[in-house]
Amino acid sequence: MSQRKDGRLWGRLKVSRLYGRRFATRREAMDEVMDWLNFYNHKRLHSTLGYVSPMTFEQRWTAAQQQDRKSA
Repeated sequence: MSQRKDGRLWGRLKVSRLYGRRFATRREAMDEVMDWLNFYNHKRLHSTLGYVSPMTFEQRWTAAQQQDRKSA
């Protein structure tokens, strides 16, 4: 991931889930980060990916690559 995209990813995390919050434990903060990453990769629909989640897009792409190899 490019540094620019990486910065946007973490910026979105901070704004949507972390700013202004206090966590009782480090574990609680980590759980919030992991919950957000799960949403970001598995549930968030992305317009440039045809309105599917990044994980769905990757799974479809991988399946298409495997099918192309079998056909070749």
